[in-house]
Amino acid sequence: MVHLSFLLHRRESSFYPTNDHCRLSQCHRNDEKTDGVTFRDADSLEATQRYLLRNPGLSFVAIERDTIVGCIMSGHDGRRGYLQHLVVLPTHRKRGIASRLVENCLAGLERLGIQKSHIDVLQENHSAHRYWEGRGWKLRTDIRRYSFLRSGSVNA
Repeated sequence: MVHLSFLLHRRESSFYPTNDHCRLSQCHRNDEKTDGVTFRDADSLEATQRYLLRNPGLSFVAIERDTIVGCIMSGHDGRRGYLQHLVVLPTHRKRGIASRLVENCLAGLERLGIQKSHIDVLQENHSAHRYWEGRGWKLRTDIRRYSFLRSGSVNA
């Protein structure tokens, strides 16, 4: 396992690429109460494991003092990258952890030849809008995303 370490405001956090669905799920469960972050049936342990196996080395956890304090998932379709579920514990925000997690994903995607990436953000998640726009991400107004629910479950 590759170990990447950065000094953040005099506290050391370590960033690990992960293919461990349990680590990511632990991070997500820690942040269930964050406004604007939702998890659906498609985010089950089994589905997350499939995603990580399909996109090895592109998802990361940030660990500080043996505690997962942040995580992100990313993958690609061969042309475009997709970032999902950026989560940093509220007690660890404003310390650059999210930016380092995002940069690790983008660097990994770039090594695979992926130059453009997307992230979906819920309409009501205004803090996430500010975060992404403040880092140069552009809101797409030329497309609309449509979804089709083959299973019939509204929580798919």
